[in-house]
Amino acid sequence: MEQEIDLKEILKIIKKRWLLFVVFPLLATLISGLINFYVLKPIYESSTTLIVGRKATGLEEQFELLEDSTLDANRQLARTYGEIAKSRTVREKVIAELKLNLTADQLASKINVSLVEDTEILKIAVTDPEPQLAAEIANVMVQKFSEAVIAIKKVDSVSIVDKAVVPTTPIKPKKMLNIAIAFIGGVVSAFVFSLLLEYLDNTIENSKEAEEILGLPVLGVILDYKFDKVERRDQCPSTG
Repeated sequence: MEQEIDLKEILKIIKKRWLLFVVFPLLATLISGLINFYVLKPIYESSTTLIVGRKATGLEEQFELLEDSTLDANRQLARTYGEIAKSRTVREKVIAELKLNLTADQLASKINVSLVEDTEILKIAVTDPEPQLAAEIANVMVQKFSEAVIAIKKVDSVSIVDKAVVPTTPIKPKKMLNIAIAFIGGVVSAFVFSLLLEYLDNTIENSKEAEEILGLPVLGVILDYKFDKVERRDQCPSTG
């Protein structure tokens, strides 16, 4: 019963403050649309994947065998290789190769190195407002990383699984999702603001509400009549 009453009260508040539920979502949607379409720059991502490991022996090539211990070791090493890929040495070489107007730290913010789940494959992803540049950085990073890891870890090979290609679709901003979230946020804001206004409003509108608030029965009601003002003109007796 209490839940039913609460629901009725909520519907009553929404009906009373319906204008807020129109203005707030519309404003939020409009502002979000303007920001997403005209302010935020699209960001593109290009990625390349590679495998770092020892060469297979003749016996392994013949029988296509790969011991679990070797696979686990390569997975563990892939994490180490990820740190090498993100190292300042590799980043500075990429900057020099492409003549980028970036610092090593600025380039680091564009790079994400991760291990593909349940594999020994290393993924290097680069984000940038320019799709062509994102692909170029990713491919040059693989080259400089290969040189570094072969020199540091003395590995036999670095095999590229997929080269980075120029992306055609930005990964962010997700315009429609952001606009939908803004609309929902507008509705929630309107509801919260309506509750706040209702909480601050001490006006008693009818006898039933007075009984609910005071907990006392209403003995009588004074009606409020509005009378139209009647304009009277005093007539003066005519002379002569």
